[in-house]
Amino acid sequence: MTGSLRQRTIRRPVSVSGQGIHSGEDAEVTLGPGPIFSGIVFRRLDRADASPVRATLSTVTDTRRGITLGQGSSTVRTVEHLVAAAAGLGVSNLTVSMRGEEVPVLDGSAGPFCALLDDAGIEEQDAAIEPIMPSGPVWVAAGGASILALPASALRITYVVPLGHPVLGAALTADVTFAPGVFARDVAPARTWGFTAEVEALRAQGLARGATAENALGVGPNGYLSPPRMADEPARHKILDLVGDLALLGRPLRAHVIAMGAGHALHVDLARRIVRG
Repeated sequence: MTGSLRQRTIRRPVSVSGQGIHSGEDAEVTLGPGPIFSGIVFRRLDRADASPVRATLSTVTDTRRGITLGQGSSTVRTVEHLVAAAAGLGVSNLTVSMRGEEVPVLDGSAGPFCALLDDAGIEEQDAAIEPIMPSGPVWVAAGGASILALPASALRITYVVPLGHPVLGAALTADVTFAPGVFARDVAPARTWGFTAEVEALRAQGLARGATAENALGVGPNGYLSPPRMADEPARHKILDLVGDLALLGRPLRAHVIAMGAGHALHVDLARRIVRG
């Protein structure tokens, strides 16, 4: 038995605006209460023909440098930091009303979204949610990257990020066991990051057009381009992304997840394998 939990939502709407890290375009997001069993639902207010899109594995349409949900006029991009904040604070049901296609990156972390949810007031609802636990080891791998999920009594994530960097070292590792307050304190502040040598190539693909020194931690030949918030910040940000991607399961996960050099595509693959059992 994994032990049921109370579903949770927020008391009142709260809003934030900013640029998308990939599009560079302005967007506004309003978080509002959601009814029991609704999950996290995105709505595009700027598109009259848009349909609501629930944050689930079945609605994922792209995993390149972020999670895209829906398609056509209903598309919402780069949802992982917001979804991670909700999952990290135990918010089960949430309406997300958007003007614009991409969720604002804000400071590059999930910290501002955690602060918004706290400001809105988190409250329990009169319904339970049953966590999911894999029945045995679940393993996915691709291109030298891998993830293993083992049954556990609580969510624990161990993430290894290969760097091969002359200053920062061969790899960074972070290990977090989740309990109330841990996500907001130890994971949410970690910012998105990337190698400066890759930026132009990403922009040529229509990505990272909104990336700046204020919303991303750059890694150059001599190390970080600005002071990191924690020594293992890139690895902790990968944990943040994984929390958001695993939230697409729609239920809290009870497992020890060990990831090596993975990304959004493999995160989603793991979640789908867990569902299949």
